[in-house]
Amino acid sequence: MANTYSQIYIHLIIVVKSRENILSKSFKHDVYKYITGIIQKRGHKLYTINGMPDHVHIFVSFNPDDSLSELMKEVKRCSSNYINENKFLKGHFSWQNGYAAFSYSKSQIDKVVQYIDNQELHHKKKTFREEYVELLKKFEIMYDSKYLFDEVVYDKE
Repeated sequence: MANTYSQIYIHLIIVVKSRENILSKSFKHDVYKYITGIIQKRGHKLYTINGMPDHVHIFVSFNPDDSLSELMKEVKRCSSNYINENKFLKGHFSWQNGYAAFSYSKSQIDKVVQYIDNQELHHKKKTFREEYVELLKKFEIMYDSKYLFDEVVYDKE
């Protein structure tokens, strides 16, 4: 839209259904590239994408011509299809319902990118549940603990 200017930075988190540790190193970068293509095709700028076997962090400069819920619906639907069609797993893959979205200012871009890029190191000290609750509290988001996730222990490869 002409004469529309924005500066919207969003940190997104999506979670594997049942928090299974199934996004393996052997194909996760292919999935990240695929998700990157979806995001860019919808007019957003991807700063970084990274995660663990049970969840993925995505950081974008968000295009206000799109809807956040529609973007996430498309990312999850298309990436699930991509994983299943390429038979990266023996069983059926799907993402858990919902997602997390946190907004940041331009001055915080480098810090958020570094945080996401260092997920493997970060999760040697903190579980996903601890990370998730910490973000919800930091952003003062009300949540129902019954929708939080069970603890998962990561392999230390």
